[in-house]
Amino acid sequence: MSDRRDERGGWPVLIQGGMGVAVSSWRLARAVSRLGQLGVVSGTALDTVLARRLQLGDPGGELRRAVSHFPDRDAGRRVLDRYFVPGGRPDQAALDSPVMFTATPTASRQALAVVAGFVEVFLAKEGHHGPVGINFLHKIQLPTPATLYGALLAGVDYVLVGAGIPRDIPSMIDRLCAHASMAVALQVSEAGEERFELRFDPADVVSVGGAALPRPRFLAIVASATLAQSLARRGAGVDGFVVEGPVAGGHNAPPRGPLNLSGDGEPVYGPRDVVDLSRMQALGLPFWLAGGYASRERLRWAREQGAAGVQVGSAFALCEESGLDPTLRDRLREDVRTGRARVFTDPLASPTSFPFKVAALAGTLSDRSAYEARERRCDLGYLRELHRRPDGTIGYRCPAEPVEDYLRKGGRVEDTVGRKCICNGLMANTGLGQRRNGYREAPIVTAGSDLAGMASLFADPGRRYTAADVVSYILDPRGSGPSH
Repeated sequence: MSDRRDERGGWPVLIQGGMGVAVSSWRLARAVSRLGQLGVVSGTALDTVLARRLQLGDPGGELRRAVSHFPDRDAGRRVLDRYFVPGGRPDQAALDSPVMFTATPTASRQALAVVAGFVEVFLAKEGHHGPVGINFLHKIQLPTPATLYGALLAGVDYVLVGAGIPRDIPSMIDRLCAHASMAVALQVSEAGEERFELRFDPADVVSVGGAALPRPRFLAIVASATLAQSLARRGAGVDGFVVEGPVAGGHNAPPRGPLNLSGDGEPVYGPRDVVDLSRMQALGLPFWLAGGYASRERLRWAREQGAAGVQVGSAFALCEESGLDPTLRDRLREDVRTGRARVFTDPLASPTSFPFKVAALAGTLSDRSAYEARERRCDLGYLRELHRRPDGTIGYRCPAEPVEDYLRKGGRVEDTVGRKCICNGLMANTGLGQRRNGYREAPIVTAGSDLAGMASLFADPGRRYTAADVVSYILDPRGSGPSH
């Protein structure tokens, strides 16, 4: 494996995964980065996350303090004027959601995303000199340029992108570091040869400008050596890879070849889905292994295969600094400790059609009764599919929205079966779920399939577990469990 280095020093051994919506929060990323490893914030839906946190009153004042450091003071003030509620909205009151992103967003809509990306990274980097990264899903295209620009303004050190083929990300980073306008080729169904673009010009959104921003390292999240090879051949811009296996939480790459399901209804992965690590080594770029590597033994094995280290998600999601709702976190941790934890790879849940890991917890959308009790609606729209309407314009549809709406937009009824609103469910995981007419959005908790292997990490039911415990458990060669 190449140990390519630059002026920023060596590569981290441990990457904390960028999980869910605000599970990998600035608090978690800061805690990991302070320990010298790579703390990562989730870039998913950060604009709505900021808007809702402000409406809940920003009890510690951290968000308002971070906004006060945003280079365009007027843009920051407008966000606070629009969303901050002193003392927070009443417990049953609905939360205002920003208008859903489109291919032609307003400047104010983009500005919210810029400020949100800045705030999350600013707080994660505060008070230490460790590296901080931000993670994006490539399938969520519309908010990414604006959110990424805000992260760059805050000095983000790494950008990680998965759930797709992120060929356009290196050039996007280069353009945004230069404060230059850019265009993103949009993935639009039924477009044929017609090309649709999302345009983003920082100068039209916020008043920042100034010298070029430092370029962060870019790590592509891949599930095959072939994709990594394709991205590496494109020259400068890809600094390394996170190789994610089907054991990892969240969205998984579909199995290669025809989809076969197990007796339990889970996708069956086979030899073709095993990444050839010798080919990864031959690329000469650093790589990290993800999915089932939350132990010293698995880290040692990864290093023996030439990896720079490992990426770990679920173990960090269950520690005190994560954004996961404390009640959900404690219940899942207890299930892990007692051997009751179950994770199902659901081939239908996600509107993206990618398999999605769902942890079994009563009262969440893994519970059939909770799923059936929820009225279908699409009011966040991050995972909507873009499609070409007959009149040539872009339309937006989601197989988890009301069935009649989806069919009216040209969707197929079979694509709606079993779909869950991942957007609202993931938002509810962190206490940011919508409240309407006495109903609260139910969570949908995702975790890796290796939860049972973490039982020794969470063996003591009477103590708190922190990010430092997870780091020590994986990296400290002394002892066999977390420090006390």
